[in-house]
Amino acid sequence: MWIKSSYSGNGGQCVEWSPSHASATGIVPVRDSKRPSGPVLMVSTNAFAGLISLARSANL
Repeated sequence: MWIKSSYSGNGGQCVEWSPSHASATGIVPVRDSKRPSGPVLMVSTNAFAGLISLARSANL
C-alpha cells in the first residue's frame, strides 16, 4: 500500500511511500504519485528519516 506524503502540495509535486514495505524490510520505497508504474527510489529507513528531516527544516 502506498500513501501520499503530507508534505505533497496540490501543484502536482506528490511523493508516495510504502510504510508496510518499510516495516517488513527496513527499505523504504519512494515514488512519484503521477507515475505509479515508473521508477521507485529504494532507501534505508535511516536515509528516509534524513529526507523527512530535511523537508521539515526546509519547510517543503
